[in-house]
This record gives sequence, C-alpha cells and structure tokens, in this order.
Amino acid sequence: MEVLEQGVRTLVVKAKSHAPVMSSSSSIHDTFQHFREELDEHHDRRERLIKASRDITNISKKTIFLLHRLALEANDSSALINASKIGLDKLVQVQEMYASLKNELVGDQFWRYQRQISPGLQEYIEALSFAHFLNDGSLITYEQVQATLCGVEGEAYFPLSISDYLLGISDLTGELMRFAISGFGSPGGRAKALEICTFVRGCKADFERFTPYIWELQKKQNVTAQSLAKIEDVAYTAVIRTSEFDLPLEMLDDIVNQVVSNYHSTRDDDGDRQFGAYS
Repeated sequence: MEVLEQGVRTLVVKAKSHAPVMSSSSSIHDTFQHFREELDEHHDRRERLIKASRDITNISKKTIFLLHRLALEANDSSALINASKIGLDKLVQVQEMYASLKNELVGDQFWRYQRQISPGLQEYIEALSFAHFLNDGSLITYEQVQATLCGVEGEAYFPLSISDYLLGISDLTGELMRFAISGFGSPGGRAKALEICTFVRGCKADFERFTPYIWELQKKQNVTAQSLAKIEDVAYTAVIRTSEFDLPLEMLDDIVNQVVSNYHSTRDDDGDRQFGAYS
C-alpha cells in the first residue's frame, strides 16, 4: 500500500512539474500562429495591391493613347477640351479603384506598401496631367491631383507623396513631346509645338532642384532632356527651312519625319512605347 501511495505522489509531482512546460509550449504555438496569420494577411494584401496597380497602369496607358488619338484629330481648342473631358471621364474608373483600396491603405499601411502602389499611381498622374494640359495648357498642381483621390466628403483615400507626384508629372514631358511632333504639320501645329517646347524646358529647369532629394528623378530628367531635344530639333529645323522657302504642309511633314527618323529606335522611360509609333 505504501508503495502505491508513493507512486501516486510521484505522478502528481511530475504532473505539476510538467504543467508550466505544457502551458509555455501552448503559448509559443499561439504566438507563432498569430505571426503566420499576420504574414498571410501581409502577402495577400501585397498581391491585391500589385494586381490593382497593374490594372490602374493599363487603364492609364490606354487613356494616354486615347488622348493622343483624339488630340491628333482635333483642329481647334474646343476639340482639345472635349478630348480632355473624354480622358478625364475614363480616369474615373481609376479613381473608383483607389476608393475601393482605401481600407487597405489606412495609416502607416500606405507607406508600408508604397512600392506596390507607386507604379500605377505615377502612370495615373501622367494620364491625368496630360488630360489637364490639353484642357488649359498648364501643369496640374499637387492639390488638384490629391483632390481626385478623395471621397465625396473630401477625405483622402491615402496621402499623395511628393515623390509620386513629381515622378508622375515628369513623365508628362514625354507625352507632350509626342503630342507636339505628331501635330506639327497640322494648322497651328508649329505654334503649339513652340509653346510646348517652352513649357517642357521650364519643367526640366524647375524639376532639377528636386533631384538631390528624389533619387529616381534624375533618370526622369535625362529622359525629359531627350524629349526637349527632339522638340527643339523638329521646331528649329522647320523654322529655318520655312524661313528660306515657302514650303507646303506636305514638305513640312517630310522634314519632320526626317528629324523623327533619327530617334525612331529610341524608347521612352517605360521601354514599351516607341517614338516612331506616334509619328
């Protein structure tokens, strides 16, 4: 009997000694379960944002192509304003997509996933700024861009960063180069090209001061310099030739195409739109 009691006491002691270990093991398991759920949520959100950013990029690119086509067909300022309105209406789809993503980007979440959001956001700003320029010939402001990313009561879906704004409108200069050269031979096209040339030159000079603070901007500035050189080459060549001879529009188009052919194989910053495709 004594042996039996001694055995029972030993089992009780062992059970008590193992209780904290079992409890500790359970706590660690729960902690890692929480980590796993958090990581799964992070990766799922990241994939959703990447997909949304790609969709936004595609819509924005299509809007830019549409604006180029409509602008090339336009023969007066009212037609350009109408083209701008059509482009802005198409970009409403992008704004609705950002509205649906606002719960994914609350607080610090936007900065955590900014790299996934930025490509689509910059392409959207490029398309938006191009439509804005066609409407009134000016550069869209930071506040105007942020206003398109707000709800009906004025609350922002997420904070627009200065870097995304500057990088987005920096890409505008490439679209303005294509717009200027594509319509150079049309009535009023030469004056519009010279106006755009001055505008792009001003953008390049103004953006230069920000290059030490936004590392990607220097690369964009190099592309802007190339775009400016293309506009200048076409504009100056046409001005010199027409000052010597009274050239018909057909010959002026030949001159423009000759200058453009020097850049036919040059790709823009995205590497997916050839300059020759717009000539």
